[in-house]
Amino acid sequence: MIAAVANNRAIGFRNELIYWLPNDMKRFRLLTTGNTILMGRRTFESLPKGALPNRRNCVLTKTVQQLPGCECFGCWDEFIVTCSPDEEIFIIGGASLYSHLMDVADRLYLTEVDDTPAEADTFFPEYHEEWHEVWREHHCADERHAHDYDFVEYTRREKRLSPPKPRSR
Repeated sequence: MIAAVANNRAIGFRNELIYWLPNDMKRFRLLTTGNTILMGRRTFESLPKGALPNRRNCVLTKTVQQLPGCECFGCWDEFIVTCSPDEEIFIIGGASLYSHLMDVADRLYLTEVDDTPAEADTFFPEYHEEWHEVWREHHCADERHAHDYDFVEYTRREKRLSPPKPRSR
């Protein structure tokens, strides 16, 4: 999964991204180019120029059969059988897709923005409990970025099936 999230996990307002961060867009392009991106229909409709170039654009939707430059699927199971085992898939939104597919993700590529927006209606799911930070790069606000932000990568924490056994001394 890949997203830019505020301190309160806000990601959007009125079907638009809350933040315009040129470095985040550059990172998004770098990570996703040449790979598969998966999104919901409303996320596709929010893209200013439609399907993103140099990527396999896939949309999960129950209402639309065809979208220009995209492959459309009714559910995750229909989509995943079309992917090769080594195919890198980036889930790019929206909120319901993030929530619905959080259990199948194995990595989060987040841009954590040091801000809490006044208005937001779309939020990324809670992730701190189940995910382990493996990399972080801090960036200070500048003339092109209104807030401090961090590029952060998370992997899923291992789930214990039973409590650890007491250690003998």
